[in-house]
Amino acid sequence: MAQDTAQQAPASPATPARALLPLILPALLVGVGASLFFVGVSAAAEQLQHVLWRNLPDALGVGRYSVLWMLVVLTATGVAVGLVVWKAPGHAGPDPATTGLDAPVLPPVVLPGLVLATALMLAGGPSLGPENPIIAVNVGLAFWLGRRLAPRMPRGLWPALAEAATIGALFGTPVAAALVISEALAGRQLRGALWDNVFGPLVAAAAGALTTTLVAEPSFDLHLPAYGRPGWGDLLAMLVVASAAALLGMAAVLAFPYVHGAFARLRHPMLALPAGGLVLGLLAAVGGHLTLFKGLDEIGELAADPEGWSAGQFATMTVVKLAALLVAASCGFRGGRIFPAVFVGVAFGLCAHALVDAVDPALAVAAGVLGMLLAVTRQAWVSLFVAAVLVASPAILALLCIGSLAAWLLVTGRPQMQLRADGTPIR
Repeated sequence: MAQDTAQQAPASPATPARALLPLILPALLVGVGASLFFVGVSAAAEQLQHVLWRNLPDALGVGRYSVLWMLVVLTATGVAVGLVVWKAPGHAGPDPATTGLDAPVLPPVVLPGLVLATALMLAGGPSLGPENPIIAVNVGLAFWLGRRLAPRMPRGLWPALAEAATIGALFGTPVAAALVISEALAGRQLRGALWDNVFGPLVAAAAGALTTTLVAEPSFDLHLPAYGRPGWGDLLAMLVVASAAALLGMAAVLAFPYVHGAFARLRHPMLALPAGGLVLGLLAAVGGHLTLFKGLDEIGELAADPEGWSAGQFATMTVVKLAALLVAASCGFRGGRIFPAVFVGVAFGLCAHALVDAVDPALAVAAGVLGMLLAVTRQAWVSLFVAAVLVASPAILALLCIGSLAAWLLVTGRPQMQLRADGTPIR
């Protein structure tokens, strides 16, 4: 029967190598450029973060993460980003609640405002990551330059190369880009083999990842205690923790359009963003300074001492960070939702370990991140990849695959944490 099916649906002819070779140089250039841009924006934002959260409070004699200072800086960040969104050409791009990893091609005039709004957000402490705006800027730059320097290349090539390159740069490996591309191509009518279609983007992703690795030396491994041989209890723990994290994430997803609608009623970025900054400051006062920023450095602090906080403290950080993600993504701050969702998953997993000591901390963290990312991103392969990379244990892969199936049943067909232009959720 399988043989008959194969005969009825012949495969598309493979693309000859001579058609793929011209993609290599553009892909390499886009990959290196996208990575250097990402590293440059991140470094500039980090320097500004040091000024805002170290130099200034030290000079003024106030606590770096005192309640007063968190309220002041986050509200001021809302004011600064609000000014950019209000006055910059193109208003710093579209409403971030309507954007995902698949970025539109923005006019060049919009890009400086988007870069400035992103850098201010990263430095000021709102709970968003750089992924969505950095991808959008790299896509716009690659398209604009590519169409002028190589006009004979297909128009759709440049956005594909830039997206893959930026994802590779963000995660320090082309594997993440390959998984995102494969998911994006699913269901499309492809010409040629899958590898023909991902050849150029994978070259760009590899160049971006290698450049970031050489320049910035990123690491996602949390260095948790090594996970040993899986047992039946571990399978149960994976299913329970991943499913519970997915349900918690779905609660936030369902609340997203309502929170976004509340800020939209303010009708002006100079009202919505400062108000969002004030709410984020109040949340930080409850959750502590670890619930600020995109969360990548902060999960390292959590994982360095899994026994250092009680289950109640982990639960508080989980809820506060998820609420901060909702507010930051709803009020207009330019940023992505993946990195703060990873923090939520890590805190949730460590909370499960604190409640039930028999649950291995590495397994709990991987399961929490898996379920949370599935709910927030609806990117199954990326969720699996990030969960596996954080614990760096091949033995946990089989459990993660099983856990993803259970969590997927809870999230598939339901609204996503991304809205249409009219504010309605995407399914």
